[in-house]
Amino acid sequence: MVNERKLIAFGPVPSRRLGKSLGINNIPPKICTYSCIYCQLGRTNNMQINRGKFYKPEEIMHAVENKVKKARERGEPIDYLTFVPDGEPTLDINLGKEIGLLKSLSLGIKIAVIANSSLMWKEDVRDDLHKADWVSLKIDAVSQGIWRRINRPYGSLKLDKIQEGISEFSHTFNGELATETMLIQDVNDDTKGVEQVADFIAGLNPKKSYISIPTRPPAEKGVTPASEYEINMTYQIFKERGIDAEYLIGYEGNAFAYTGNVEEDLLSITSVHPMREEGMKEFLTKAKADWSIIKKLIDEDKLIQVKYKDKKFYMRKLPRDKAGKKDQSNG
Repeated sequence: MVNERKLIAFGPVPSRRLGKSLGINNIPPKICTYSCIYCQLGRTNNMQINRGKFYKPEEIMHAVENKVKKARERGEPIDYLTFVPDGEPTLDINLGKEIGLLKSLSLGIKIAVIANSSLMWKEDVRDDLHKADWVSLKIDAVSQGIWRRINRPYGSLKLDKIQEGISEFSHTFNGELATETMLIQDVNDDTKGVEQVADFIAGLNPKKSYISIPTRPPAEKGVTPASEYEINMTYQIFKERGIDAEYLIGYEGNAFAYTGNVEEDLLSITSVHPMREEGMKEFLTKAKADWSIIKKLIDEDKLIQVKYKDKKFYMRKLPRDKAGKKDQSNG
């Protein structure tokens, strides 16, 4: 049994998905079913698909209970208790029991699980996740070749079985379902692949679908985030299929809050979703500002103009390291 009690519960930390989230690290690093090329924790050193026991459920319950107590003593709000470990949370065979124990504490806090979807073909995994209030499932690709290239799954995993499990769960889950798609340049950011992913996600009818890029050093050298053009294209394709899409592209600012500072608000908004030219003009009118602010942000390399189907959109300029590829801002 791994003895890392002090590492089990952490936070609360700000989460764009969940507000103030208290993290639960129910898997020791780095035990996973995937070894994704973009993982911020590096390559997986212990790949497996068989569920196992890692911590005693009561140990997790007490660690979370103590952390919540300390946070509340400091006046820190907590919106979710989130299973987001240094590995795949559904590998924990006691996940369902742990969720039940946390609910029995009557803390009045919802429970979330951020999973990579790889074990959704297992009925017991789906049963465990049904006990959560909010579940996020990773869907980076729906074709074999791209899936194996980007997620590098455990050898015996079958994509069609995973997709069947995801679909079944989406039609029976009573909580809030979210999906997350990580875009990597020249891997899964082409139009055809994005359309296939969007078609599959549309059939799940998720509450929210997040479009993300790596914001920390990835596991493999040469892995580059998709450009602003591909991110905006993905957003538009998702929206065309009725999917409520949102960016997770790592802007560190005061997202979702009205600050009274037009520049900060624009960067905050455009890091979550693109603003069409008409919407941008309307925003500036309400803020009693003019287009010179947009020109300034573009000149400062903070904002970028992209095109999709002859429409102009404005979005947050992504940070690029020196080895990164040039942006395809003209579409």
